[in-house]
Amino acid sequence: MSNAIFQVPKAVNEPVLSYKPGSPERAELKAMLAELKKNEVEIPMYIGGKKVSTGRRVAMHPPHERKHVLGYYHEGDASHVHSAIEAALAAKPAWEAMPWEERAAIFLKAADLLAGPYRAKMNAATMLGQSKNVFQAEIDCVAELCDFYRFNAEYMTDIYRQQPISSPGIWNRVEYRPLEGFVFALTPFNFTSIAGNLPASPAVMGNTVVWKPAATQIYSAAVIMEVMEAAGLPPGVINLIFVSGPVAGEVIFQHRDFAGIHFTGGTSTFQHIWKTIGANIHQYRSYPRIVGETGGKDFVIAHPSAEVQALATALARGAFEYQGQKCSAASRAYIPQSLWPEVKKQLVTDVNSFKTGSPEDFTNFFNAVIDEKAFRSISGYIAQAKKDASCEIIAGGNYDDSIGYFIEPTVIVTTDPAYRTLCEEIFGPVLTIYVYEDADYEQTLELLDRTSPYALTGAVFARDRAAVLLTTQKLRHAAGNFYINDKPTGAVVGQQPFGGARASGTNDKAGSVLNLFRWVSARTIKETFVPPVDYRYPFMAEK
Repeated sequence: MSNAIFQVPKAVNEPVLSYKPGSPERAELKAMLAELKKNEVEIPMYIGGKKVSTGRRVAMHPPHERKHVLGYYHEGDASHVHSAIEAALAAKPAWEAMPWEERAAIFLKAADLLAGPYRAKMNAATMLGQSKNVFQAEIDCVAELCDFYRFNAEYMTDIYRQQPISSPGIWNRVEYRPLEGFVFALTPFNFTSIAGNLPASPAVMGNTVVWKPAATQIYSAAVIMEVMEAAGLPPGVINLIFVSGPVAGEVIFQHRDFAGIHFTGGTSTFQHIWKTIGANIHQYRSYPRIVGETGGKDFVIAHPSAEVQALATALARGAFEYQGQKCSAASRAYIPQSLWPEVKKQLVTDVNSFKTGSPEDFTNFFNAVIDEKAFRSISGYIAQAKKDASCEIIAGGNYDDSIGYFIEPTVIVTTDPAYRTLCEEIFGPVLTIYVYEDADYEQTLELLDRTSPYALTGAVFARDRAAVLLTTQKLRHAAGNFYINDKPTGAVVGQQPFGGARASGTNDKAGSVLNLFRWVSARTIKETFVPPVDYRYPFMAEK
């Protein structure tokens, strides 16, 4: 029985541990890395609370150590997509009817499990499966995923508290129902936290979900499901399937009860999905919610008043942390001629000092890109830049996949402001720099704004406040997350809601209350305590 108005614990950001030499967390993580490397795992799909194996085993390899086998996942087919949808729809009535505080408790417990007994395993799985160094793993698969779960619970209560006014004799109420049908979560490889949040944010609002992760993230996705089971998530609320995108789409986007998609991935994929949904719109029970965060061609613009050391550091970190495999990574920079010699010297020195190799060696700053497809695509851009007269490679430029998919952090300087690496998303460790004349700052802002179709993140470096104001105004629509004197990566849940517009997505701001609004369908209820018993109004009287 509901006999109290509950308040969830205040959400605070999960502390990021240091993993410095001699720390207990470092020792625990080192031991977990060794354990996971030693033991091959079998990863089934999770459908309706059951572990489903198919016998079609696909090997998983660390990107930095191609010959090693971490284990195998069981690949599914269209029949498993149908089963996952059926399981989600079967679980929906009970999950939707569950008191909101019980749903909140599951995700709050999941956060505490991640922060505690599962911390080392979650980090180790992300480091091995996705080639992240310890810091990149910690801020992602533990801290940010904990934050998503805790802040989502708080945002849910914020939504439920939003109620209309009532006139005398009337009680007006709004209930925030989950969507009618199931939600499809299609998640990327690069952030374990995104993979964990995209199915969780609709689920906390009472929806049931079919979740298809990227094949290169399945190793850590299995740990997420392990945590959710330990937290008490009922069977069928989140169903994890391992099928190709076309196989999933063929079934899901023709299903009458498809209610929405929560997506992070490529722009072309998202646009294809949108077209498919539009073509099938007449088949659905209701208009599906389409929520997506896609690509980016994220910029750093430096004003002549910028501080060189801070600028160079932001470029080194913003462009090359996690090998540039962030949709927010700094991939193009506009530097004034007066600062360029100093910036170049500092940036090249920093990039050349990066230690590269396996994330199991905690002294490595830089690791491997995710797979062969990414390796071929990124190295292709570098190879072409070596041939083009408008380009000069001032750092990096080499690549080798004999042991793992290693590409050197590469800095290209181009004299062509429309050169392809200034325009196209590369999703790898390639930073392209365009040097402009100091007097052309305002024109360079206009150039930057029209160069790329994306509008995800961007940054300005300037000590001149008037320049900061001008840049903020001129680039108003160029980035959904805009940074002043900071790198354009590292958004924190509860602090910098993340998302962009234009070709970068629907800007529904994961990690904010705005995102959760997308997973509910409001119903207004008006109750009149003493209803009228005569249809006549006073104006109808003759006298």
